Amino acid sequence: MIELDHNATTKPSPGVVSAMVHALTEDWHNPSSVHRAGQAARRAVELARQSLADLLGAKPREVVFTSGGTESIHLALRGTLGALPPGRRTLITSPVEHSAVRDLAETLAAEGARVHWLRVDRAGRVDLNHLAELVRESGGLVSIQWSNNETGAVQPVRDIASICGKHGAIFHCDGTQWVGKEPTHVESEGFDLLTCSPHKFHGPKGVGVLWMRRGVRTRPQAPGTQELGRRGGTENVPGIVGAGVAASEALAWLSDPSRRVRQRALRDLLESLVRERCPEVVVNAPDAPTLPDGTPSRLWNTSNLAFPGLEAEALLMLLSERGVTASAGAACSSGSLEPSPVLLAMGLPEPVAHGSIRLSLGRETTEAQVREAAEILAQAVRTLRGSSGAALPGA
Repeated sequence: MIELDHNATTKPSPGVVSAMVHALTEDWHNPSSVHRAGQAARRAVELARQSLADLLGAKPREVVFTSGGTESIHLALRGTLGALPPGRRTLITSPVEHSAVRDLAETLAAEGARVHWLRVDRAGRVDLNHLAELVRESGGLVSIQWSNNETGAVQPVRDIASICGKHGAIFHCDGTQWVGKEPTHVESEGFDLLTCSPHKFHGPKGVGVLWMRRGVRTRPQAPGTQELGRRGGTENVPGIVGAGVAASEALAWLSDPSRRVRQRALRDLLESLVRERCPEVVVNAPDAPTLPDGTPSRLWNTSNLAFPGLEAEALLMLLSERGVTASAGAACSSGSLEPSPVLLAMGLPEPVAHGSIRLSLGRETTEAQVREAAEILAQAVRTLRGSSGAALPGA
């Protein structure tokens, strides 16, 4: 199997699995217990917290463990809004966010919260002038992802943080697709809150992370004494231990920038090979290679390819039968027959959005796998066009 769906999840590394087995068989006691065995479990949790803090460029006491990225987002958004004075309980976000944020924003609006949606450009990046206007008027909480889960487009988070800081708004950054794939230094980026999921960088599912800058107030969504009172419930010790190992391994991988350069070149090679074989393909990506501050405008591992006139679901099924994993947008919505809300918000025509698939490379993806996947994809496209008689737009 050629795995090209790493934005959905990643395979836990051998080191992660081994550490989790040890936690299940040795450090299985309750980390809140005062006896020696319980304190051994506590020590394992705190060592993992330190590893996550190192990966984020943060202080350990600012790291909160949850059950996953979605819960972390709910704690960040609901918890922070709930702690703000009533007059400042306003959420500003964008239509290209992950569904964990989009759906929650719609729920909050239905419950009576003030929610503002930012304009985005064809690359899916937010309109900074619109953001400044909304923040000046209402302040509150801003929630913008660092890099898009479907297209890999990177947001100008430093500019966003600067605008929020200037006008006293709190900035939550959804770093789910960024953390573990690119260097992260939350202290210097200007964030107030950041969320991420270790299963996106070869850690386990069932554990999430919320980083909170000291001084930011949140209202717990699950009251209790654990996590310094910020999130109640007995900690998932094996999951947290696995997350800690995944963080340490990711930090080691990121220490050599040439690795990201190599994998980005493989992503570009994949797109080039598909273009050669399928001239009609549309690459849904930013035009410029970098943002004004020199940051790459797209995550190194992500490619969103559109085949106008085809249905993404049919193409994905054929790829799966031929040994390639991929997805149509977010994994959470992969069962939907509707075009991606993210791509539609970017202004893509519906036939293009309907025929778009996401290919996401991993740390271990090889050139041989990229070349084979490109050929399999081209064959699948030819098969579907031949069987459906689908014509290209304008033909």
